[in-house]
Amino acid sequence: MSRVADKVVLVSGAGSGIGRATATLLAKEGATVIVTDINRPGGLETVQQIGGKARFEEHDTSREVDWKRIIDGILEREGKLNGLVNNAGISGPFPATFETETVEQWQRMLAVNVQGVFLGCKYGVPAIRQSGGGSIVNTSSLAAFLGTPDLSAYGASKGAVRQFTKTVAIDCARKGYKVRCNSVHPGIILTPMGNAVMPSDKARERARRRIPIGDFGAPEDIAYGILYLISDESRFVTGTELVIDGGMNAI
Repeated sequence: MSRVADKVVLVSGAGSGIGRATATLLAKEGATVIVTDINRPGGLETVQQIGGKARFEEHDTSREVDWKRIIDGILEREGKLNGLVNNAGISGPFPATFETETVEQWQRMLAVNVQGVFLGCKYGVPAIRQSGGGSIVNTSSLAAFLGTPDLSAYGASKGAVRQFTKTVAIDCARKGYKVRCNSVHPGIILTPMGNAVMPSDKARERARRRIPIGDFGAPEDIAYGILYLISDESRFVTGTELVIDGGMNAI
């Protein structure tokens, strides 16, 4: 159980769902995990479940001051940063078409889902480079590949994350930073966010029928993909997308 032994990894949005599963798995595989979330009780619960190889920081990923504080604190306390999982995100109300969404809803979506990833990379890359190199994983979505008429701002935000990931990856590679950057694209995963877009048993069954593999994903399914990308096993992988969706994007 040592695929990321001795690595220090920050996982944002780790108070529940995919973030919690990822933080737990990384710690199990030997990493020291910095659990961050705007949801303090959830983040503390994640740390409690993990045990001694994790600590919590309250974190609004849309705020630059939070990123500065947390990254500086990691370098001071842990002495290095080897990995960053930009996982924090919101989905907003459902359904939300471009005609019905307000400007305030649109701006909040992009502030968390896009600006948060931008700031994570802006402050994470220098810290990881200073630490000798490592990996950034940005959580995007299957929505980055498809039209999302019922989640217009969400789909746009995840498309931006997909493209920005490639920009960071190539910039770092060309400059010799030894910092890799990849995106992960979950399909329909049984998390609080995933359940919010399936408000009834009928909607849930309709969604299940769309998945070629025949079942919903679990947070752990995404966590294992992120583990691979954070580990040195993926040393030759950068600027790419790992789609974990039960086959939906292949249709």
